[in-house]
Amino acid sequence: MKTLRWHPVNEIRGKLSKVLLDRSIALGVTSSVSLYRSVDLARELIRLGADVHVVMSPEAAKYVTPRLFEWATGNRVFVSFSGEVGHIALAEICDAFVVAPATANTVAKIARGISDTSVTVLAQSFLGMGKPLVVVPAAHYSLLISPPISESTKKLEGLGATVVPPVIEEKRAKYPPLEDIVSAVEASILRGRDLRGLKLLITAGPTREYLDSVRFLTNSSSGKMGIAIAREAYFRGAEVTLVHGPLATEVPHYIKSTNVKTTEDMLKAVLAEISSREYDAVILAAAPVDFKFSSEARGKISSDIERVEVVMTPTPKISLELRKVYRGLVVGFAAEYVGGDSSELVSRAREKLSKRGFNIVVANDISRVDIGFSSEYNEVAILTDRGDSVLVSKARKIEVARVILDQLLKYMKTAEGRN
Repeated sequence: MKTLRWHPVNEIRGKLSKVLLDRSIALGVTSSVSLYRSVDLARELIRLGADVHVVMSPEAAKYVTPRLFEWATGNRVFVSFSGEVGHIALAEICDAFVVAPATANTVAKIARGISDTSVTVLAQSFLGMGKPLVVVPAAHYSLLISPPISESTKKLEGLGATVVPPVIEEKRAKYPPLEDIVSAVEASILRGRDLRGLKLLITAGPTREYLDSVRFLTNSSSGKMGIAIAREAYFRGAEVTLVHGPLATEVPHYIKSTNVKTTEDMLKAVLAEISSREYDAVILAAAPVDFKFSSEARGKISSDIERVEVVMTPTPKISLELRKVYRGLVVGFAAEYVGGDSSELVSRAREKLSKRGFNIVVANDISRVDIGFSSEYNEVAILTDRGDSVLVSKARKIEVARVILDQLLKYMKTAEGRN
């Protein structure tokens, strides 16, 4: 009888994206009470195409049976290694090791080279082979901020590991959103820390222009594209500052951010950042409102009034005002309504390159309901003032963000070569 190799997990593999297809990931699980969430993490990585191999510390196996992770991944779960030298085999075949959750004890042991569990010994193997190690601390907050553990965290980063900052609530460092961990894993495997040392200022979301104290003009931008760029840049090693309007998505808790409302507010915040520190690039992914009411009424205009006449005036163009004081790299966005006409989209984008002072412009067709505003997906054309162009087919916004940052890095390296 032939050995059965099919497993139900294959029904979901690559369903969300195939970005990690043919990639193998080792997932280390330690004895934080949040370890149950790692079942969902394993499944999410599989939905991106990955093959996941779970390694549990003996204490973690007392919390949750390894059989649950075997069901979730379709692979054998290691609680201890013996004659099969699984720690060497997994380090050889896997592209990255994700320790989630990592207790304070585990963080300290990995940083100091202590290898007394299956998880810590595998971590040393990955560090020794120079392969990506992603650590997701989860513990009581007082433990993680204690000098020895805090120093251990910094040491891990110095050794090349990516540490996903936990969410701090109720005096506990909690398991972060899956989106953050998955983004860290994708960036670590596919790009590494190639943006280390860069300082990026990013804008995101819509703005609001008020008619009175409660009514306002805005647009359908959710801010998801700008947030995706900020998250991807952070996990690739960049220092990120975010200026955003009212968003329909959460701002990653580990990214420095400023919340604004109007287009004028956003402009002031951007100029304040530019004047306070040197940025290598500014990415204007926000969709600020182009017009405002000529006057704003105090309080609320009565709904009994039969007719309200308003006068609209243009809001400042952030990129043009920025160019008066900033000579660095500027990436702009062009949200165009072209009814599916890709050639018209590229034509309008090329026009905005020169008019708005962009070095790179990212254009998308907002007439399509399956991409762009409020969608998890986007499809864009990326053009540069050097004549380069890249078309990115419909993909998750984090994948589009990856290509945008690739083009930014390519542009900067080319500029260095010319200098």
